[in-house]
Amino acid sequence: MAPDQFAAIVAATAQDVDTAFDRLLAVPDDPRARLYHAMRHAAMGGGKRLRPLLVRATAQLFNVDLVQALQAGLAVECIHVYSLIHDDLPCMDDDDIRRGKPTVHKAFDEATAVLAGDSLHALAFELLANNHVLPDPFVRSSLSHALAHASGPQGMAGGQMMDLVAETTPFDLAMVTRLQQLKTGALISFSVEAGAILGHVPPEGRTGLHGYARDVGLAFQIADDLIDAEGDAAIAGKAVGKDAAQGKGTFVSLLGIDRARAQASALVEQAHAHLHGFGEEADLLRAIARFAVERDR
Repeated sequence: MAPDQFAAIVAATAQDVDTAFDRLLAVPDDPRARLYHAMRHAAMGGGKRLRPLLVRATAQLFNVDLVQALQAGLAVECIHVYSLIHDDLPCMDDDDIRRGKPTVHKAFDEATAVLAGDSLHALAFELLANNHVLPDPFVRSSLSHALAHASGPQGMAGGQMMDLVAETTPFDLAMVTRLQQLKTGALISFSVEAGAILGHVPPEGRTGLHGYARDVGLAFQIADDLIDAEGDAAIAGKAVGKDAAQGKGTFVSLLGIDRARAQASALVEQAHAHLHGFGEEADLLRAIARFAVERDR
């Protein structure tokens, strides 16, 4: 896929997400307004929209309606954004900048930030329960179950707990890999699986996609570690150098920059290999895998 074609799809997906959030998060004229403004601050106008993009890319393999793909993509983006709001809180990573602007608890306050995250979490499952956009009850149930599993203690939240423990406990490479498969990889895996669920692909037919998602998730995290180690905060839109300052074990600290970068490239090649059963209809997934390691933010 040509770079300009990929960039156009990324931009269109981001615009679709922002347009949908603008509609979903219309600010009411009552005392809840501050909450809605906080949700909009976090959810709109930034981010790579990688997860909705992955839903779209996988869904198109199976000729899924774009509106349905966007609905599932919005749901996982809600979970992702809620996790960032909570991750930035003083009781977690205590960050001041996210996506190039003040974090929600800085722009508003901690209580509003907690409620904004909680509300986005709830909105995710409200979106998946919409029987007008997703009329198949099997699809609604499967998507809801998969997203709940990817979000909880066996997925993202469990990985975040491991990340907190990593601040005081040395982790080896196997443990860091497990941490990132949960904290970052679980929602990436859901995003790929969601497209297959929308396409009515049975679990036994998703093996290659699972392998693709696993490898892209790890490659994405290695790229994040490299950005934290040698990136520019102004470009990244967030603080860098925090992992080393906290003494956390990361792919970069355990492998070194050169080996980490080589490992990320190898994972991209493995991800591509998992798509061998698909033709040019999987070119967007292949481009996303490359983007995961070539980005600077």
